[in-house]
Amino acid sequence: MEVISRAAVMLMSASAERLGLADPDPDTSPHRDLDEARRLITALAGLVTASAEYLGAHAAPLRDGLQSLQKAFREASAIPDAPGQGPGEKYTGPVH
Repeated sequence: MEVISRAAVMLMSASAERLGLADPDPDTSPHRDLDEARRLITALAGLVTASAEYLGAHAAPLRDGLQSLQKAFREASAIPDAPGQGPGEKYTGPVH
């Protein structure tokens, strides 16, 4: 469980960085890469969904963090994905 949690946190951090959230202005962040963020968020969603039964008390905070990243991705996108088509939504369901 510890390894799964660490992997999830690593994916969350990398996703946030690729969304530009580590910089004062995400829109001008040199680290912003929405294509990479999509991949990372989808990987995170798959990991959290597949391992939810093993995460115990860590499941809810990880799901909340994942949902926040999915919402941040939607806000950062010039043309938002249709509901259910955003990163990881095939595992989590639509995020609004």
